[in-house]
Amino acid sequence: MTTVSSVRAAAVLPLVLLATACAGQDDGDAGARPDPSAYPGDAVVLRIDHVGGFVSQAMLATRLPRVAVYGDGRMITEGPVTLRYPGPALPNVQVTELDAGEVARIVERARAAGVGTAGDLGTPSVTDVPTTRFALLGATGVEETRVEALDMVEAESGLSADQRAAREKLRAFVRSLTDAAAGGASAAPSPYRPTAVAAVAQPWVANDEAGRQAEVAWPGPALPGAPLGTSGELRCVTVTGEQARQVLDAAATANAATPWTSGGKRWTLTLRPLLPDETDCGDLATAR
Repeated sequence: MTTVSSVRAAAVLPLVLLATACAGQDDGDAGARPDPSAYPGDAVVLRIDHVGGFVSQAMLATRLPRVAVYGDGRMITEGPVTLRYPGPALPNVQVTELDAGEVARIVERARAAGVGTAGDLGTPSVTDVPTTRFALLGATGVEETRVEALDMVEAESGLSADQRAAREKLRAFVRSLTDAAAGGASAAPSPYRPTAVAAVAQPWVANDEAGRQAEVAWPGPALPGAPLGTSGELRCVTVTGEQARQVLDAAATANAATPWTSGGKRWTLTLRPLLPDETDCGDLATAR
């Protein structure tokens, strides 16, 4: 079993626009590079995220990418997470503004680290841990590389020296981006203010460990919403416009264990700010 796959997938509309802009380049040339100015603003140039792992269905559906870099220079990451329990109702999503040169350098560093071209990175002897997925926008589409248990260095003792070295290059690349988001880039990060929020709903269940929780009236569309994917246990509503602002305001004083009331019932909500390339709950269903 290989832990890495490098594929070229058919691109969605923004990527089609990019491929058109780069049509003069040789598709078979691994060195072909699109001009940074050709990236559509909301196109995902680089996305690094976790897939799978032994976590809840709600977490699988709402997990944020570790890093998402867009054509217009926005780099979105998740900021520091509070250790208090229950945690906040909203994740700490941060955005750093990069210039075109910085975006181009990130693309080059991704390729130098092996994104899209890495060979066999081995299979660590560990189970139920997430796979790190790298998706890089190239001249002919999306190049994807997956690495099992990349964050678990201690599980790599059975791998070859070449495999461990290749994995460390990818880890170092991820660290360089998260360090930049923490203040190493030319611009400081700021809170990301989404224009839409997905609310993944489940029936609320009292939690003695969380203590007594005050109810909060849900200001968005009626809960629980439509089924999310095929899991059957999760439902989801997409909140936009003025209601999205009201949800963000209400969530600022809520937490992960808050009972949200809608239609005379209580609901546990996992709130997921939608990113620039996402439009509704359907994007969460397909990302898992």
